[in-house]
Amino acid sequence: MDISSTIAAFLTHVRVERGLSANTVTAYRRDLVKFDDFAKKRKLTLESVSRDNLVEFLASLYRQKLESRTVARHLVTLRNFFRFAQLQELIATDPSLNLESPKIRRSLPGYLRLEEIERLLAQPDDKTPLGLRDHAMLDVLYSTGLRVSELVSLRVMDLDTAVGCIRCIGKGDKERIVPIGKKALALVERYLRDARPKLIGKGKQALATTLFINRRGAPLSRVGVWKILSAYGRKAGLRSSLTPHMLRHSFATHLLERGADLRSVQLMLGHSDISTTQIYTHVVEERLKQIYKAHHPRA
Repeated sequence: MDISSTIAAFLTHVRVERGLSANTVTAYRRDLVKFDDFAKKRKLTLESVSRDNLVEFLASLYRQKLESRTVARHLVTLRNFFRFAQLQELIATDPSLNLESPKIRRSLPGYLRLEEIERLLAQPDDKTPLGLRDHAMLDVLYSTGLRVSELVSLRVMDLDTAVGCIRCIGKGDKERIVPIGKKALALVERYLRDARPKLIGKGKQALATTLFINRRGAPLSRVGVWKILSAYGRKAGLRSSLTPHMLRHSFATHLLERGADLRSVQLMLGHSDISTTQIYTHVVEERLKQIYKAHHPRA
C-alpha cells in the first residue's frame, strides 16, 4: 500500500474500530495530508520513510512558524499512524520510535475579568430570536465551562431544569453531568419558549432535537459559534479576540478565585487527568498570597 491508501485505512480504523470523535479524526486527517504532501515531494514510499525523514518533516513545520504544541500534535499523529502500519505488517520497523517530543511551554490560559463577562453578556439583543439564543448560549458557556464541540452537540433532552444540570458528551465520548447556574437556566428556558420555535419554523419542531440552532433551524456549527462570539467580543470592546475556550478558562478561573478546589473543577471541565487542570494553579497560588497578606500578623 502507498502512503495515501494507508492513511485512508488508518482513518477508517480510528473512526470505526477505535471509535474516536469526528473532531479527532479530522485532526488526524489534516496532519497526515501534510505529511503525505511532504512525502510525495521527496518520492518517499511507506517502506522508505526513515527517522531522518520525520525529523525533516517536523523541522519544516517549525519553519512554517507553527507552535511547539502544534508540532507535538503532528508527532503524536505520526506515531499512531506508523504504529498502525506496523501492526498491519505494512512496514517492518516504526520510524517514529525514539523521536523526542518538542518541549512545550505551558502558557497561562487567557480569561476574562468579571466586569468583562458582564459587559459581554449585555451585548445580545433579547428582543430578537437570534439575540435571545446568543444570550442563552453565552451564559451557558460561561456557566458550565463546556467546550464548543460539547455545546453544539447539546440536545433539548440533555437539559434537566428540575435538577439544574446539563448532560454532555465530552472527549472520548465520555458522558458527564455539569451544574448550570440559575441565570443561565432561566435564559435557556426563555430561549426554548420564545425564540427556538421561531427559528425552527412551523411543522419542524418534532424533528429538531439540537438545543442551539441557526436562523435556518439547523444545528449550529463550531465555526458558527466562533464567529458569533468573536463578533460580540468586538462589540463589547474586549482587549483580546474572544473564543469559546476563553469563556471555559474564565469559568475555571472564577471558580478557583472564589474557593473551589481543583478536583471539583477538573470534574466539571471533563479533564481525564488533573495535570491538565493544574494549569490553573496560578489562580490558587495568587489566592493563597492574598489570604496570607490579609490574615497573617506579619504579612
